[in-house]
Amino acid sequence: MSIVILGGNECMERRYKDLCDSYRCQSKIFTKPGGGLRKKMGRADLMIFFTSTMSHKMVQGAMSEIKGQNTVIERCHSSSLSALRGILEKHVGSPA
Repeated sequence: MSIVILGGNECMERRYKDLCDSYRCQSKIFTKPGGGLRKKMGRADLMIFFTSTMSHKMVQGAMSEIKGQNTVIERCHSSSLSALRGILEKHVGSPA
């Protein structure tokens, strides 16, 4: 399963990636809005928005990019590892 994470804390990027790897998921993590974000995201099965740490402009850009795709969107106010773990267990199952 491919996952795109938008928002979150920059210092936690590696931990987010390691947690996704433990669930056997490919992940792309974007903590800051950057140029060409739409081209970098690709097609994801699951998109996670950490809403407390991202701008409205970043949310709108991501939503317009995935329009018409079969991407599941999960919004979470907390950007903690336990919140991410809960989302992964809900959509992927138990870790490998």
